[in-house]
Amino acid sequence: MTDPAILRPTLAAPPKQRISPRAAKLITVWLRDLVVSLAISAFIIVFLYQPVKVEGTSMMPELDDQERIFVNKFVYRLEAIERGDVVVFRYPRDTSKSFIKRVIALPDDKVRIESGQVFVNGHRLDEDYVASGFTDDRSYPEVTVPAHSYFLLGDHRNMSNDSRDFGPVNIGFIYGKAVFGYWPVDKVGRVR
Repeated sequence: MTDPAILRPTLAAPPKQRISPRAAKLITVWLRDLVVSLAISAFIIVFLYQPVKVEGTSMMPELDDQERIFVNKFVYRLEAIERGDVVVFRYPRDTSKSFIKRVIALPDDKVRIESGQVFVNGHRLDEDYVASGFTDDRSYPEVTVPAHSYFLLGDHRNMSNDSRDFGPVNIGFIYGKAVFGYWPVDKVGRVR
């Protein structure tokens, strides 16, 4: 009698599928490009431009609730903050929150508000960015903005928690300038 193991046919292992050299090169190039793209994107988001969502109505009509914008996080390393800039900063009373407001007064400026009219260094500001339906009649006593600080107000004055409530904001809390809106599509463009 013969050994049954000898009579069974042996199954050969299937041939290994090899990736062609051309396909391997294509995959390698694609992976390299993906890694480089992700690294560049991470660099841009961490150091240069950050996409953010506006939450709240304090900057209407320029910026609406839920609008998406880009914030330039690098610009103030190259140039000074200017009156009229729309800045993003950590809320001084709770640094886990970020606010967005307009720069009204610079360090050492004297600012006061009389019945809703803003005066800086004795001159009334022409605030074309504050629409008539968004003004308020509050007054604020004259203060001198401390060194390294800025007086910030929302454009929707009667709905804004701003320097009238929490005082001038130190430059250490300011981390970017709102530069470009990208959503919704009808609001695409430079933030002014």
